[in-house]
Amino acid sequence: MQNPILKVEGLKKYYDIKGGPLGIKVGEVKAVDDVSFSVMEGEILGIVGESGCGKSTTGKSILRLVEPTEGKVVFNDKDITNLNNNEMRKLRRDMQIIFQDPYASLNPRHTVEKIIGEPLLVHGMKSAKERIERIRELLEVVGLSPYHAKRYPHQFSGGQRQRIGIARALANNPKLVICDEPVSALDVSIQSQILNLMEKLKDEFNLTYIFIAHDLSVVKHISDRIGVMYLGRMVELTNKDSLYDNPKHPYTQALLSAVPLPDPDLRRDRIILKGDVPSPANPPSGCAFHTRCPYASDICKEVRPEFKSVEDNHFVACHLYG
Repeated sequence: MQNPILKVEGLKKYYDIKGGPLGIKVGEVKAVDDVSFSVMEGEILGIVGESGCGKSTTGKSILRLVEPTEGKVVFNDKDITNLNNNEMRKLRRDMQIIFQDPYASLNPRHTVEKIIGEPLLVHGMKSAKERIERIRELLEVVGLSPYHAKRYPHQFSGGQRQRIGIARALANNPKLVICDEPVSALDVSIQSQILNLMEKLKDEFNLTYIFIAHDLSVVKHISDRIGVMYLGRMVELTNKDSLYDNPKHPYTQALLSAVPLPDPDLRRDRIILKGDVPSPANPPSGCAFHTRCPYASDICKEVRPEFKSVEDNHFVACHLYG
């Protein structure tokens, strides 16, 4: 894990708010607001945060499934933010996504064979025989049988549908896979199966993952490093042991205090945050978390904290450090 396969610098994604009879822009929703990080080749970077914090939008902006408003995304030393459609199409074989809802992301009118075979056809595998062999191979890799190829998505369980989504993502041997909450719609017993499968496939296919989730236990299980997002901003980033043993940012501390302990005799001091998450259409000035932070001071209300290193490979955006 030495070479960064992906660098994200100052990534922003704003959505216009339009109003009035003429549809004039009256504001903007800051879904992702100046996010920067890098991902090393072969690692799993987890991204966590509450619903609406911008995790999924960050992932989709990296792949340009939604166009970033501002910022730079460098994949394999190539800035992809300015590539045209044809150049981006060629690059997509190396960058794939596994979606959250395995049923909504699969076309109900297509068989599994067509769903997995389509990316192979788009990226140049013209031989039907070769495609069928590759589809059968992929189905076996993800724990399904070749005879499943003729079935439709509604004939599978949720876990099996997610395996189909994983097979489709792996069809063209990508280098980077963005996993957008791939297990949140599944039963807990099935979640562990899918997580174990993804870890196995990572080693087998030499993959790099960005694993987006809101379940801190799931992220700790699978990730090497973890980034915590709040209201469109990255507030902390470090390796998983440092994050869970020594969280620096007050928001991370509050999140971790809510994780249930498996031992009923153990008790953890809960940190209860006051108030609600502010609207991304009108985020607070200064530090976005200052309206709910128990340690907030005057500088937090006025000056946005810099996302900087406070320890070895431990980055925090907080005025308490520095």
